Amino acid sequence: MSDGLTETETDEFRSKVRSFLSENASAELARTLDGQRSYMGELAAAGLAGMTISTEYGGAGLTRHHDALFREEVANFPFMSSDFVISHGMCQPMLNDFGSEDQKKKYLPDNIAGRTLWCQMFSEPGAGSDVASLQTKAERDGDEFILNGQKVWTTMAHVSEYGVLIARTDPEAVKHAGISMFILKMDSPGVEIRPIHQIDGGKHFNEVFFSDVRVPVDDLLGEVNNGWNQATAMLMYERVAIGTIGAGKINQTNYRMLRSIAKESGKLQDPLVRQDLMKIYSMETAKSLVAMRTRAEMKAGKTPGPGGSLGKLFGSVIQWRMREIMMNMAGPASQAWTVGDDAAADMQRATVGSFSSSIAGGTDEIQRNIIGDRVLGLPRDISVDRGIPFKDLKVGTQR
Repeated sequence: MSDGLTETETDEFRSKVRSFLSENASAELARTLDGQRSYMGELAAAGLAGMTISTEYGGAGLTRHHDALFREEVANFPFMSSDFVISHGMCQPMLNDFGSEDQKKKYLPDNIAGRTLWCQMFSEPGAGSDVASLQTKAERDGDEFILNGQKVWTTMAHVSEYGVLIARTDPEAVKHAGISMFILKMDSPGVEIRPIHQIDGGKHFNEVFFSDVRVPVDDLLGEVNNGWNQATAMLMYERVAIGTIGAGKINQTNYRMLRSIAKESGKLQDPLVRQDLMKIYSMETAKSLVAMRTRAEMKAGKTPGPGGSLGKLFGSVIQWRMREIMMNMAGPASQAWTVGDDAAADMQRATVGSFSSSIAGGTDEIQRNIIGDRVLGLPRDISVDRGIPFKDLKVGTQR
């Protein structure tokens, strides 16, 4: 027995999940946001969405063991929620952990069922790796906050209905203390979203501008001026969400792709190529085991911690290594493709898109600092702004 489930109950739940996925999970649906929304709606209707969240808020109301079983089965089917990694992996747990009763009842059901998509708005032009230097401000005006400023690299903002945002509410406080977190309706007056066109032809990232945007006090998420503590929690969820994708089983996605390319190009018997393939195989196996351990800790009730940076960083290292191998095997063809030939473009998109893995969700350098400081207990970097009010710091446009 595990988490109160008998072997029979475990088998029955697995069978239910497997049957649902066989009927609803398809690579065709997974390619588009509308297809993923449709899948999420069916998942919620089947009582399999928001696994551990109370049914009162639209979740399944099941245990972490159910969630682990579900992930194991999902890993055998096409990945159906790529556009919802932030919405479900980061915004959803923040709403559940820090939202008021009214906020949970208002926002969680639609979030869980995929009727609304959410984005995260942290980074700014002058506050990337050092997010606490953010200058977007929210000033109280009666029953509202007035929001002014800019965010950048906001994934999926252009198709999101809502976002979770942090802004400065007390410039007199030190930079980590005067920050608050808000829920923002993305079509609010004064919000301007500008997609950033990427080298792989996509536009997942965005700039977001705020000009006298009015946010109801009721959409303050958590406590005023506690935003940094909440942002830290959200970043932990982010690294777990990114670092444990496909954590239901040992998964070697890049290895399978590279092996297929090596076979098609006649290089599979080349001993150097085979050695490179086994390096990726071993690295992805190790990453899967780390991800499975992280998920097992969460199943045991442990809140995500700095260890989540291990999977995030290693995933980036794998992408760098994958890109090098791909370019060695395919040369220029690893980066150039014919427009409209989507099937042939997978390899090229994987190559040029791999650069974002060392930036999105926190740079490799930041992950190494977190691991060194908070996992290994090494001395912290020198901080020259400790104890200084934010308004007196030379950051961003305050320089």
